[in-house]
Amino acid sequence: MEPLVITPKTKIFDLLEAYPQLEDLLIEAAPQFKKLRNPMLRKTIARITTIAQAAVVGGLHVETLVNQLRNAVGQNQELIENETMKYTTQKPTWFAIEAVVHTIDAREMLNAGEHPVHEVLGAIQKLNEGELLKVIFPFVPAPLIDKTIGLEHQHWMVQVKGDEVVIYFSKD
Repeated sequence: MEPLVITPKTKIFDLLEAYPQLEDLLIEAAPQFKKLRNPMLRKTIARITTIAQAAVVGGLHVETLVNQLRNAVGQNQELIENETMKYTTQKPTWFAIEAVVHTIDAREMLNAGEHPVHEVLGAIQKLNEGELLKVIFPFVPAPLIDKTIGLEHQHWMVQVKGDEVVIYFSKD
């Protein structure tokens, strides 16, 4: 079997299945990755999160993280692409607090071992023009934001404190 080549698109779950020794390196690179030790989060979030998305969560440069991981397993360190997407962190003109019609606290779902992606996407679809959805996370949910960007929904991400991120979504 061919060894897994580490790229920005590599899923964290696949990375740790192929190279379990990299878990400590990931946690050392960004303390937020300690959540990888939670079996439920590892089975859910890690299966859909790429290294590029994890780098965003950890506040790391994708190139640096990928090259550290590659170096640790003896792979060539040439990184060809940067997969990070641009997240909206400046207050957009479409935002108005009174437009928030629904709030989801994803922390509760994640603590129960559930992934909130379907509930969030469903709630976004139910929004009317000008309405907003507020979602609270314990970390930057890069895969979910990437999915909403792909669906052409707007977002605004606010880091409230280290373990609380609020994202406002607009359907239009």
